[in-house]
Amino acid sequence: MALRIGPLTLDTPVVLAPMAGVTNGAFRALCREYGAGLYVSEMMMARALLNNDGLRSWQRAAFAPNESPRSMQLYGTNATVVGEAVRMLCANGMVDHIDMNFGCPAPKVTRKGGGSAVPARPGLLRAIVKAAVAAATPYGIPVTIKFRIGIDDSLTTMLTTGRIGEDEGVAAIALHARTAEQRYSGHAKWEAIAELKQHVTSIPVLGNGDIWDAHDALDMMRKTGCDGVVVGRGCLGRPWLFRDLVDAFNGRPIRPAPTAGEIIPVMVDHARRLVEWHGPHGIRDFRKHPGWYFTGYPIGGVLRKRMSSVNSLAELDDIVSEIDPTICLPVGQATLPRGHTTPPRPVHLPDGWLDHPEDATPPSPEADEIVSGG
Repeated sequence: MALRIGPLTLDTPVVLAPMAGVTNGAFRALCREYGAGLYVSEMMMARALLNNDGLRSWQRAAFAPNESPRSMQLYGTNATVVGEAVRMLCANGMVDHIDMNFGCPAPKVTRKGGGSAVPARPGLLRAIVKAAVAAATPYGIPVTIKFRIGIDDSLTTMLTTGRIGEDEGVAAIALHARTAEQRYSGHAKWEAIAELKQHVTSIPVLGNGDIWDAHDALDMMRKTGCDGVVVGRGCLGRPWLFRDLVDAFNGRPIRPAPTAGEIIPVMVDHARRLVEWHGPHGIRDFRKHPGWYFTGYPIGGVLRKRMSSVNSLAELDDIVSEIDPTICLPVGQATLPRGHTTPPRPVHLPDGWLDHPEDATPPSPEADEIVSGG
């Protein structure tokens, strides 16, 4: 079951969702070894790229030498800045695909008019999308957009956002089927994906939210009619989920959850890759991952705590040598949520943000200087 996004053809209709601090080059390479799909980078600030704001920004933007296709998510609130950043990336042959973030619900982003606040101002949204597509089109680079249902249940924006994307020439759209107010709580509203798919018919519509295993992906596509899926938190500590997705889409049986002994070499390999990618900082970056790898596995709190404060690859080897390799995942634990569990909270918007929805005036430059996932 292939998916076309502009000139790109994905043998499996699966996209890795951008996740700040997670979808770096090391994790993308690990996931890619398990299955085909589109693996998107961490979110990058358009203004930071143009201003050449430090090694950290460019490290997030980096791709492995053999990485293909090179997919980057951009964030921006100023159409001119976004257009210039896209043009720079395309003209220098740095990317094969650009995704625009209009879904981040973090208060420090929305209160300055960014992320999921942008679709509430369709005039601004249209200006940004138009600028990105216009800059990418001469180079044959497809642009996609990712967004949420809306601000909250009283202000839904997904249909207008989808229509703007379609009108302005994006290659595909992806809906995280939650509102910004929900953040990552509760259940994703898959019926919203179905509604959007009926509304937008000329480009692929991808669904995102509550894909915890391969069966969920098949269920989402069957129930909503969407053209592909975007996988986020479900792959945290489970890069083999992409193998399971390939098997599911090809009608093959899904393999049982790995034992602890099967997880350990994958996790250690992930740690090694992070150290190679980030240098000494890589082992600190790894500390959040063991909890995800062993979600649901009864390995004990002491070992979990030690792994979450590990200081070297050698120390990690010592710790995992104490884990019983025969430990299996108990029945019913395979779809436990991972990652963000933030409860719903009111969305903070700039004063007067909703007064003139067609206003294309960008917010202050500071709105483009926030680093956050969405």
